[in-house]
Amino acid sequence: MPMPQTYFLASRDFDAFIKDVRNTCMLQTHHQAYHTLRAVLHTFRSHLTAQQALDFANVLPAVPRAIFVEDWTLSDSPPPFSDRAALIREMKSVRKDHNLAPESAIEDVATALRRSSIDERELDRVLAGFPDGAVDFWKVDR
Repeated sequence: MPMPQTYFLASRDFDAFIKDVRNTCMLQTHHQAYHTLRAVLHTFRSHLTAQQALDFANVLPAVPRAIFVEDWTLSDSPPPFSDRAALIREMKSVRKDHNLAPESAIEDVATALRRSSIDERELDRVLAGFPDGAVDFWKVDR
């Protein structure tokens, strides 16, 4: 079996993706974009069971998948998804002293993710089986 392209091209694809996150969020640096992406992914993850998180991770490109699972503490009973304002506060609390994410970061990252090499149909299929609020978390107004 040949090496999957998602791994072979991971650095190139992530560089393009993080630039898109930086530009969409109107941030100044790749570091700010990374911390914003990490905060959004970890906020989403905190509302999923382990199986749901693994199902979601399988849809992500290689490097965002690694960021999604880093520093993960499993919870047998994750809290339900809150309203958008509460999710934004939660996202902004991730590494609070280093987090310069804009209020629009969740939708901005969702926009960049959907523009990346992700299979949107597969993403939507996986999200449809998740708890209430998961689909709305990754919803993008086009």
